[in-house]
Amino acid sequence: MKLTCYLCVAMLVTLAVFGGIYAFTGFNALLFLCLNNQTVYRSFLAVTFVASLFTVYSLIVFKPFRGLK
Repeated sequence: MKLTCYLCVAMLVTLAVFGGIYAFTGFNALLFLCLNNQTVYRSFLAVTFVASLFTVYSLIVFKPFRGLK
């Protein structure tokens, strides 16, 4: 479960970095790394969307910040 959470957060960070590159330069580096293949590009975006849902779910259910005040 911990590995899944790390993987999901890593995917979200990767998407954020590529989104920042696209926002500041106008160059879609993620699409470039997917070799301009729309199927691979959209599949990565779909899997990252599910990863974000799992991350929100794990933050709600497992409450990792419960002890902090």
